[in-house]
Amino acid sequence: MKWSEIPRPAKAYILYHTLISPQLIVWYLMPLYMLKTGYSVMDVGALFTLVNIAFVPLTYLIGRFFNRYPLKHGLILIDVLDGIAYVLYSLAYGAMSSLMLFAGRLVEKISSLFYPLYQAYEQIIYPRDRYEEIYAWHLRLPEVSQLMGFLILGYLFSYVWNTPHHYRMAFLFFGLFSIVTVSYLYVFLPAVGKQERITPQGWRFPPIGEYGFLLLVEGLRTLAWALVPGFVLIYYVVTHLKHTLFHVMLIEAGMSLTTILATYVSERIPSERGMLVIGLGFLLETVNVGVMSFSPSLMWVVIAYALGRFGDALSFPFYRTWIFSFIPRERTSEFHSALSSYNRLIGLISPAIAGFLAALHPALPYRVGLILLPVVAGLFIYKSR
Repeated sequence: MKWSEIPRPAKAYILYHTLISPQLIVWYLMPLYMLKTGYSVMDVGALFTLVNIAFVPLTYLIGRFFNRYPLKHGLILIDVLDGIAYVLYSLAYGAMSSLMLFAGRLVEKISSLFYPLYQAYEQIIYPRDRYEEIYAWHLRLPEVSQLMGFLILGYLFSYVWNTPHHYRMAFLFFGLFSIVTVSYLYVFLPAVGKQERITPQGWRFPPIGEYGFLLLVEGLRTLAWALVPGFVLIYYVVTHLKHTLFHVMLIEAGMSLTTILATYVSERIPSERGMLVIGLGFLLETVNVGVMSFSPSLMWVVIAYALGRFGDALSFPFYRTWIFSFIPRERTSEFHSALSSYNRLIGLISPAIAGFLAALHPALPYRVGLILLPVVAGLFIYKSR
């Protein structure tokens, strides 16, 4: 699918993700800031868990609310809340440090409650008969932006602006940058109201087994990756290997390159092979955590994460298309929100567990994840038959 063939609203949505991708470095910068200012990896995990506990049911309720209102309003709210969270992080110093970090993470967590609206918006705004092709572009352009942005910012925050004060100024900048992204959303993205969510005539609910299978694989995958969040990678590279944020960004660069490669490969795979591709994608993710479980050097960390991301990106268009195939359009936001609530419930206390395991040994969270991902891969490979 050529860029010129993509509908204008879908182009605007993809370019929005391209615009915001570099600022996702905050997801690494915030736990690194905590580690640099005296918090332990167990403290980071405990903070993330405390914020998780309060918000499991709210995700589904938000999804129901946006069944009746334009999804664009929810996307704007995400950026507004993220901007507030980053500004609060910039105030985390002195006696108020712990309070501001908790408040910022709390607001950021509230923002994440609206993330299912992204999938709901995509299901409506992307052409239904071209999901696999358009998701290649959906991954490709933001990854190019993130590749360049992460390397530049990673170098600056490691060797030029590498003090806690500099990190706080970065949080403030990213917080104020939300003014730009909110303006972009307001001007360029269509509202997508309820009238766009009419289910085609003849649609029927699939057998309950399809939903059961989805819940099973989502649960296993969520639990596996919940035990190796971004702060575990930061802790491993910076504390265990004695490297810098820039080296973490080299890992991210490897993942971006393989993601871009996977988007071109996935376009050439027939859609009827989707289930097999999803299973193979999970096998590559298993290789990722398998290599990490042996406490590898930086070079092997880069290779492991690059292979895992290649598998994830290769299977992503087919996984999304499979889910979208049995979700009625008028229930998109509610369904994706319910699924997100389910995943949050599974990962409720996983950050604290991940922090505890990492404190015992930096590779231990990966060894636990290694038990779960092969099961998911096997289920999809079996289903493909």
